[in-house]
Amino acid sequence: MADRGSTLTSNHWGVGLVETDGERITAVGNHPRDPAPNRLNENIPDSLYGPGRIRRPAVRASWLEHGAAAKRGERGRDPFVEVSWDEVLDLLAGEITRIRTEHGNQSIYAGSYGWSSAGRVHHAQGLLKRFLNTQGGFVRSEGNYSYNAALVLLPYIVGPFYRHVPQSTRWSVVADHSDLVVAFGGLAERNTRVCDGGASLHRFPGSLQACADAGVRFVNVSPLRADMTEDLGGEWMPIQPGTDTAMMLALAFVLLEEGLHDQAFLDRYTVGFDRVAAYLRGKSDGQPKTPQWAAALTGLDANRLTALAREMAAGRTMITTTASLQRGDYGEQPLWATVTLAAILGQIGLPGGGYTIAMAVNANIGNTGRLFRAGVVDQGINPVREMLPVAMISEMLLNPGGAYSYKGQEWQFPDARMVWWAGGNPFHHHQDLNRLRDAFSRPETVVINEISWTATARHADIVLPVAAPQERTDFGAGQSDDVLVPMPAHASPAYEARLEYDIYAELAARLGNPEAFTKGRDAEGWTRRLWRDTQQMAEKQGLSLPDWDAFIEGDMVELPDPSPDQVFLADFRADPEGSPLPTPSGRIELFCAKIDSFGLADCPGQATWFPPRDSREEGPLALISGQPGTRLHSQQDDGAYSRSMKIKGREPVLIHPSDAAARGISDGAIVELFNSRGRCLAGARVTNEVRVGCIFLWTGAWYDPDFESLGAEGTPLDRHGNPNVLTHDLRTSSLSQSPAAHSARVEVRVWPHDETPPAVRAFEPPTLIRRK
Repeated sequence: MADRGSTLTSNHWGVGLVETDGERITAVGNHPRDPAPNRLNENIPDSLYGPGRIRRPAVRASWLEHGAAAKRGERGRDPFVEVSWDEVLDLLAGEITRIRTEHGNQSIYAGSYGWSSAGRVHHAQGLLKRFLNTQGGFVRSEGNYSYNAALVLLPYIVGPFYRHVPQSTRWSVVADHSDLVVAFGGLAERNTRVCDGGASLHRFPGSLQACADAGVRFVNVSPLRADMTEDLGGEWMPIQPGTDTAMMLALAFVLLEEGLHDQAFLDRYTVGFDRVAAYLRGKSDGQPKTPQWAAALTGLDANRLTALAREMAAGRTMITTTASLQRGDYGEQPLWATVTLAAILGQIGLPGGGYTIAMAVNANIGNTGRLFRAGVVDQGINPVREMLPVAMISEMLLNPGGAYSYKGQEWQFPDARMVWWAGGNPFHHHQDLNRLRDAFSRPETVVINEISWTATARHADIVLPVAAPQERTDFGAGQSDDVLVPMPAHASPAYEARLEYDIYAELAARLGNPEAFTKGRDAEGWTRRLWRDTQQMAEKQGLSLPDWDAFIEGDMVELPDPSPDQVFLADFRADPEGSPLPTPSGRIELFCAKIDSFGLADCPGQATWFPPRDSREEGPLALISGQPGTRLHSQQDDGAYSRSMKIKGREPVLIHPSDAAARGISDGAIVELFNSRGRCLAGARVTNEVRVGCIFLWTGAWYDPDFESLGAEGTPLDRHGNPNVLTHDLRTSSLSQSPAAHSARVEVRVWPHDETPPAVRAFEPPTLIRRK
């Protein structure tokens, strides 16, 4: 037990123990039962009370004066005027009414995106969608940035990705049964510090170490050595980014040509292998997928590829593929190739064999599962049928009414006059931020709910300051976490911030239908209602949970793992007729006639090799970016721990010694990364942890454009180190329209010693002026 259970809070990165001085939160530590705590809680106090906290409602000065007729191209540069809550809610209610009356609800795009809070009640995305659904609906987004290609592709070939996550093989099973784990994209421990909805007990490092202690061998197929901890003693195969599909096809070729494939498994459990075999042998395109062919693409040794294929067939092998690989050009293909390679080995459904997609995407996959679903705020029914694939916001805003293809059908972009964003930061997670800046100049009104003055807030017309998770009462219950965490309010909302629930309740009252949103309950009433729902779910599983008052004052509640010996697709392997897959054939579709019928040049009916789109003319170095170890995405980048790991205030970029020497770059130097899309500064960290010809820049540094330093294309220099000023905004394919940002190429140069680099201003508030 914690010393004082009432000090608990839940975050996506773990349970926190909160200390206060009676008015403010002064420190947040980790729960003593966490086997592998991280330091992300250290970011919370500075972020809550630092200069970047939004203190009062604010309206862009020119929008306040001119309304929707204000110049829109100045978003991100204009000063703001602080106003009262009454005034901002009156303004917003009036604007909602105007937009609906003049253009209809299909002109309101709610770009809400998750990860804002681990709480069940004060969930930014759920509350915004509930409110807008009571007001006639909105254009929604579909999918996510993390593994959208899997969400769209896998249902056609093996079943919904959301079945993969809860049904993934447990690491304890791998420790007992596997001989070899081949990890495409590695198994980065930093990713497993977080989990959507909560990561209460970090078991991943211990689970992998138990595998190594049991004699399981690991192979890290990644351009970054640190994508697998050294303690595992794994082999590093530093692959050229974007070529994993080629490597998988070459491994499959060896298995086929040397008779190491499992024909009996392929005959009973799959369809389309004859088409795959013809492609592997080059009969359909004239290019056999030999190890020599793959070696020229991947930069790996052909003999080692051949030997690895034999090793995979000689014992029980688990193949893991990270979510990051699908966020490159043609990102569906490494997913499909993973399934294909595992099927050819014939170990799918066996303990310790087969494959897992996105094994290290968060803390809980392969470690535990949720016994029952906790209570959730009902979002209601959205009357608006228009939707948008999540990564296409720039296309929508820049090309209203334009046509695009998605899941084999033709769609049309809505004409979004209002954008309302809550619980996310697109100027962190979207691609090609200079293009996004242009896109954000198009809508008539942009509304942002935020805690801090992120770049997204700076590009808004109306900014609503909202309470942080530690400033409101809630409870944590992640979808794949096996812990329930009390989240009492440890301090009042700082400055003039408000609960988002209360904001929507007041807006609903101004719009004439408060009961539709509140159902007669305040925020506390909803919290108690959701806890009762959770208790009832627990009772169906034979568990008794404490009443709300006892729970909120107590410690976290651990729940039993519903399937501790789980093996992915074991039921299907045992009885493919009685437990068919939810695919068109009921079997694994190595060739999918349905996808093939769409006639998509960028996603044919089987796993196929495509070279990355981004040309070497963009730059000689491949840019890799990934989840940082110092924060969750961009959250609390202004916190103490995140800032302590920067280099001279800039985000670190990893560069190989030979690439650094060729450019005169020393460790700790300020460097400029650039291509035709943008420029940013970073701090060089010279290390052999990254492959020659690659650089690695963490995601999440708050975008900090210097409008006084415009490039030849009119693009501002990012002073801080956000990789998305450099990434392209192309899609993986017209099947899933997923983001393909992990395919960028850049050049790097040292910042001139005779010039002082511009100061980082990301954590300062924008200019605040008095009303004219």
